[in-house]
Amino acid sequence: MSDLRTTILELARARGPAKTICPSDAARAIGGDGWRDLMDDARETARDLARLGEVEITQRGDVLDPDAPWRGPIRIRIARADPGD
Repeated sequence: MSDLRTTILELARARGPAKTICPSDAARAIGGDGWRDLMDDARETARDLARLGEVEITQRGDVLDPDAPWRGPIRIRIARADPGD
C-alpha cells in the first residue's frame, strides 16, 4: 500500500489543488492489467491520506468525511496548504 500512497500523492500534487484524480489513476499506474484488484486498497489509502490532511476526497464537488460511510465514484485532490490558496 505504500506504493499506492506514494502514487496517489505524486499524481495529486502534479494536478494541484484545483484538480482531482481518480483512485483508478493510481491503481492503473502501479497495477498494470491487474489494476482493478487494487481499487479497494486505493480507496482505503485515500481515506488514510485524507485523515492525515494530505488529500481531500470529493464526490460531486463536495468534500467527504474520510470516516463517514460513502459509496460511488470519488475523486482525490491534494489538500491546500492554506484555505485561501
